[in-house]
Amino acid sequence: MLTNQFKQALRDKRPQIGLWLGLCSSYSAELLAGAGFDWLLIDGEHAPNNVQTVLSQLQAVAPYPSHPVVRPAWNDAVLIKQLLDVGAQTLLIPMIQNAEQALAAVRATRYPPHGIRGVGSALARASRWNRVPNYLQQADSQMCVLVQIETREAVSNLDAILQVEGVDGVFIGPADLSADMGFAGNPQHPEVQRTIDDAIARISAAGKAPGILTAQRELARHYLESGALFVAVGVDTTLLARAAESLASQFKRGKPAEQSPGVY
Repeated sequence: MLTNQFKQALRDKRPQIGLWLGLCSSYSAELLAGAGFDWLLIDGEHAPNNVQTVLSQLQAVAPYPSHPVVRPAWNDAVLIKQLLDVGAQTLLIPMIQNAEQALAAVRATRYPPHGIRGVGSALARASRWNRVPNYLQQADSQMCVLVQIETREAVSNLDAILQVEGVDGVFIGPADLSADMGFAGNPQHPEVQRTIDDAIARISAAGKAPGILTAQRELARHYLESGALFVAVGVDTTLLARAAESLASQFKRGKPAEQSPGVY
């Protein structure tokens, strides 16, 4: 049974620095797995990933120390079951609004009697096709469930969400949260930042791990100093696009290429 080192690091209060993967490529995932990040987020919500492409990226990242975190498109027990069977141990579940939804996410990652995960280990990479002794008895303890709050409703229900057993961490989605608060495209608005800082403090006080994504370096450092334990500091698509635009502008006549505005 493979120990979930990422989950252990969060329990030990060791900050984990991550990078978002949206290119849906096992080749680029492997390239970035050797770059030195503690974790890599394979995005199935806003990137065109499916179970098969997630599997190929999990296989590509496996030989490296970076821990793969998978974000499914939705809090869907059927999809979660498939992602766990192909080997995901840490999931970031989007758009959690209340404790009931958080509990549903946790139960989707646990075998009965503690949850509803279907038993299909003979077909599963996760169990190494039943070559892992006692996989069914050990798997639950290695699952790491991160729930994403990204609306005012979710923030108002945060204390109840934090009481759900099996929730290891709470990720604050700054883009959606700022949009829901009326500041779309501006997660650095003072009101949004106050909400984020308060949420980080509440999550930490409850003994859970706070997480967030920002490409603003000073803001990332601020979140880490405030107690955030898993912080993604960039997105592969953004890094590639901006670097390519910058390089092209150096050899093209006229003014440098305008940087596309964006949250990340």
